[in-house]
Amino acid sequence: MDTKAYVLIETNIGQTKEIVRELQKVNNVITVDPVTGPYDIIAIIQAKNLEDAGKIVTDKIHSIPGMIRTITCLSVPITD
Repeated sequence: MDTKAYVLIETNIGQTKEIVRELQKVNNVITVDPVTGPYDIIAIIQAKNLEDAGKIVTDKIHSIPGMIRTITCLSVPITD
């Protein structure tokens, strides 16, 4: 089963638009939404497993210039 994660992103002032454009180029990023509140962007990623999701965040997302910090929230499927 694939792993889905919500990445809450805080950016440097004035860099949100450019970071949104860069995130849209990253494989496995399925949604990128600029938002208001304590975070500037929420991105949704989908990967084969937890390890791959972590690599996407640390290798691809954190390397984009203008990032201040991220919080990654993994989606947890509920089964009966």
